[in-house]
Amino acid sequence: MQALSPSATGVAHLARPGRPTLVAGSLAELRGPTRGVVELPVRLMWSPDRTFDLSDPDQLLWMYENVLRESTNLDDLRRLLDGRTLRRVWRGLNLPRGVRLAWETRHRGLRSA
Repeated sequence: MQALSPSATGVAHLARPGRPTLVAGSLAELRGPTRGVVELPVRLMWSPDRTFDLSDPDQLLWMYENVLRESTNLDDLRRLLDGRTLRRVWRGLNLPRGVRLAWETRHRGLRSA
């Protein structure tokens, strides 16, 4: 599946000024880790401490927030996020309005998750 692009929707939801939000075409294609420790690449997290223990709920949320906000390629979304986990934690994520709107527009089930 292709990522949702601003040209495909006619609307660009911004992750931050000048950066459109990247949205996976399907939650099923998100098959990232569900446990263990994950280290984000510098392009997604500029902090020296870029590792996240997925068994810690706060660290899991922080990692997902960063990936959703900073991703510029679909492979990062597929490799780092898990669709079922995203659905489970969706309401607890602190996301910019544009990111939340873009994902909920494409994946309406997230609104009720």
